Amino acid sequence: MTTRIAVIGVGSIATQHLLSYQKNPQAELVAVCDIDRTRAKAQADKFGVPKATDVVDEILADDGVDAVSICVPNFLHAKFAEAALRAGKDVLVEKPMSVNVAEAEALVQATKETGQALQIGYVRRFAPNALVTKRFLDEGEFGDIYAARATIIRAAGNPGGWFGDVAVSGGGPLIDLGVHIIDLCWYLMGMPAPVSVSGATFSKLGARDNIQHLTRYRAASETRVNNVEDYATAQIRFEGGAVLDVDTSYSLHARNSTSVKIHGSKGGAEIEPELLMITERHDTLLHMQPQIDSLGFDFQVGFANQIDHFLQICRREIPADATAEHGLEMARMLSGIYESARIGSEVTIAR
Repeated sequence: MTTRIAVIGVGSIATQHLLSYQKNPQAELVAVCDIDRTRAKAQADKFGVPKATDVVDEILADDGVDAVSICVPNFLHAKFAEAALRAGKDVLVEKPMSVNVAEAEALVQATKETGQALQIGYVRRFAPNALVTKRFLDEGEFGDIYAARATIIRAAGNPGGWFGDVAVSGGGPLIDLGVHIIDLCWYLMGMPAPVSVSGATFSKLGARDNIQHLTRYRAASETRVNNVEDYATAQIRFEGGAVLDVDTSYSLHARNSTSVKIHGSKGGAEIEPELLMITERHDTLLHMQPQIDSLGFDFQVGFANQIDHFLQICRREIPADATAEHGLEMARMLSGIYESARIGSEVTIAR
């Protein structure tokens, strides 16, 4: 029996959801919803979806919808996710699950009260390079993971639109890009409880719309409000002593780069830009590169795997992997970093 899916919000990231559902025989796309009814109708026609609406409540009241993908701007993630859970729908909500801790706590409570499943769109967990690394970690190949480093740097990569408006996005590159790599490292580290953070944010360069001769991703909205940070850097400390260092930017005088590394007592791994494992045998250092189709982050495969995983959750074959509780821990980390940056000192994460 297929799972009947509605996609709420049909901007750029929703296209990946729609494509993956369309290709999965266990899914049936039955509706799309967007504040722009014309855009909703266009996507419905493109993907052969029978219903298009601009009213979210129509989707939530529809008994013909089993589950929803929520792909709206960040400040609506938690609101729509909670409403969908309480309407009896399973939920795949794009990252970040919420823009603050209070919203995240409410979603944790909603999942407990409704018994519905919530999965967060941490797509990097589902790419082959991460899946292979996780298998090695689970088998104890790297020992105890005590340090990790995560970087996504864009020299001139502010998408504009709602991404630059803190009231809608909740923040800049930290909550947009950093959330991906923080989660990936935290997941691979075994998800230890964060206990404190020290962070700094800077707004020195702005959206850099003056830059010419460079093609960049731009949000669908033409709005160019920009009151989010350009650059964020932080160290997160975890229960047991492990640390995670994070750097992320929309605007920075640096080369574009993505790097995710974990370091353990028996070995380590570079997950991005391409998978490489480092260990030692017989007093000799070894660099090991797995033979897999994509050593880097494969966006298409990651999304296909994530959607397949969500559909298995909807069929109650497996429990949710990236749960509301995980989203709450992320909200605590992100909020702590922004608060540390604001006051200029380390912040203890309260529970």
